[in-house]
Amino acid sequence: MTRRIDPYQHQANPLLVVISGPSGVGKDMTISRLKEMGYPFHFVVTATTRPKRPTEVDGIDYFFVSMSDFAELIENEELLEHAIVYGDYKGIPKAQVREALASGRDVIMRIDVQGAATIRRLVPEAVLIYISAESEEALIRRLKNRKTEPEGQLKMRIATARQELKWLEIFDYVVINAEDQLDETCHKIAAIILAEKCRVQQREINL
Repeated sequence: MTRRIDPYQHQANPLLVVISGPSGVGKDMTISRLKEMGYPFHFVVTATTRPKRPTEVDGIDYFFVSMSDFAELIENEELLEHAIVYGDYKGIPKAQVREALASGRDVIMRIDVQGAATIRRLVPEAVLIYISAESEEALIRRLKNRKTEPEGQLKMRIATARQELKWLEIFDYVVINAEDQLDETCHKIAAIILAEKCRVQQREINL
């Protein structure tokens, strides 16, 4: 039986949005700029065992935890997903996502491609957005300009980025984050979220 759709009764469900892509593509900068623009999304803070960089703030950029504390989160099933990324653990606190969705807010998660694949399997209704540089050469240049990794780790990130392209088909959208066009990238992401909330068949998240 076909469900009758009444446009006057349309109500948008909160969305679970994944922002992903290779290292160096600008995921962190995109999230920061979306916050600065005042979009009313809940931005999930990821837990990680990675050491804190000088410019990062605990509880804002990440929850920096010990390996022991991270193991406890896994044992207590308090993570929506977790993975080893370049030798460090990263995971999404489950309660944080549930509380935000329950309040009616759209949730944005910034995770690596491996984590995005896990979310696609666990939460098929999630909206997955792949952030890309304008070319492989541009991505390599950005990684080198960061100067945050030794040469061996830099080569590993470049090799991983090439492999991650194979996962592109699991995503719903791809957004090119061109050099010096960060605001345009954010506007495109906001437009995707608005379009999703206007869909006749609404995505309903069940965690």
